[in-house]
Amino acid sequence: MCYEWKKIKTRQTHKNSLCSDIRPLALSIQHLAHKAKQQYEIEVDEVIREQSLNRKRIEHLLDGMLDFCFDDGMLALYKKLCRYYFSIAPDATVSYIYAYRDLWDTEQEGQGE
Repeated sequence: MCYEWKKIKTRQTHKNSLCSDIRPLALSIQHLAHKAKQQYEIEVDEVIREQSLNRKRIEHLLDGMLDFCFDDGMLALYKKLCRYYFSIAPDATVSYIYAYRDLWDTEQEGQGE
């Protein structure tokens, strides 16, 4: 029984060590996402304000933003740009919605799709 206790204690120590190693990385990623959202927000607002029809520019923004859609703020911005882009290029917009779902949407996984 003493041997089992040592194994459990060793696993807990390893788990705690792993968590303390990952925490700074997670905080760094969160900070990077926040900075990215601030930068993309300027661009998205400009596209919408100018009523830009430049598909290349809009798709470039959507491509870059997709990597950060784990962040709720970036996801809201991504949706905002998708809503705008839908009236310009509905088929392309749908492909960006599916790209988001393929990469980040976990709600559908448990629904037996």
